[in-house]
Amino acid sequence: MRGVALTLMFCVAALLALGLVMLYSSSMSQAGPHFLLRQCCWCAAGLVLCGTLAAVDYLHWRQWVWWLYGLTLVLLVLVLVPGLGIRVNGARRWLGVGDVRIQPSELAKLGVILLVAWFADRHGRSLTTLRGLVRPTSCAALLVGLVFLEPDVGTALLLGGLAVALMVVAGAPLRWIVPGAFCAAAAIGWFVWQDPVRARRVLAWWDLEETKLESGFQTYQAMLALGSGGWTGLGLGNGRQKLGFVPEHHTDFIFAIIGEELGLVGSLAVVAGFVTVVFCGLRIALRARETFGMILAMGVTLWLGMQAAVNMAVVTSLLPNKGLPLPFISYGGSSLLAALAGVGLLLSVARRAPAVAASRRKAVRRNPFLLEEESAPSP
Repeated sequence: MRGVALTLMFCVAALLALGLVMLYSSSMSQAGPHFLLRQCCWCAAGLVLCGTLAAVDYLHWRQWVWWLYGLTLVLLVLVLVPGLGIRVNGARRWLGVGDVRIQPSELAKLGVILLVAWFADRHGRSLTTLRGLVRPTSCAALLVGLVFLEPDVGTALLLGGLAVALMVVAGAPLRWIVPGAFCAAAAIGWFVWQDPVRARRVLAWWDLEETKLESGFQTYQAMLALGSGGWTGLGLGNGRQKLGFVPEHHTDFIFAIIGEELGLVGSLAVVAGFVTVVFCGLRIALRARETFGMILAMGVTLWLGMQAAVNMAVVTSLLPNKGLPLPFISYGGSSLLAALAGVGLLLSVARRAPAVAASRRKAVRRNPFLLEEESAPSP
């Protein structure tokens, strides 16, 4: 397990380093080192948080789950209050003073994971019944609904999909999950179709060539950036699409700048890094001591993997445009803090697993028939 933890830390460190380099490269012509310095401060705070969570036994967080859930609810409600929530591009998603802002929806990702892990640990058997699914589904739906009202449809879909996946992992039967997920997807589809802004995004994705000068401008320019990079890219700092052609090139669409300047080789290296992170997370989850640790590690792994996959799919025009950052790489303090906190929880689960394996090995040496006794069916 030590090798898995070291591999995870190496991949996360490599993605962080690449993110800082590409952030400076993508913003140096417009903002100079401003974004880089701010991201370095958030990165330092995130690494401290990651180390702290890795050092603390993750089982201690079971008693704080509902406190964190309540704090997340309060922050999400405050975001919706006029005068408190900071409105940008028609959405209220931030709280803060001056240049210091936090995005409560990032905290909601950890909140959903801890919530489902707590229910699976305390009421695991009840999740196999419809009555047992009501409480965790309602609590998770409340967080998803508040994020949806900001509005932040992309994050709400991610939270909903994450909660559903974790409940299935915890043992919830598909005969209850699938109909509910289908109804929620139909409702969200109706909302998107009725919302002119999001409907235009879907239509632009469907026919990008016809909308390349209008609603599909951002995605089309991102595709040009990826295509112009070729195999090895134009060289670090030599990209042209960041000069005002690709909006949000330092946040949600930074993967396009990576493809332009580092080419297909650099893009595939980023994909390989996230695949390795997901693989390490799954190994840690499967080696967890108990249900809480397994669901916690699985939740963080699915969250990081799903968000990275959706971001890269949007940039490559495989999905309609959504406002999800690329973990560890995109500019954004709240996103970086939340992602590094998730890595810290993964490392905490990994630290506890070797101790369990060692105790079992000692027990086997004392009693060579222990495994047979444990595997024997109970009378």
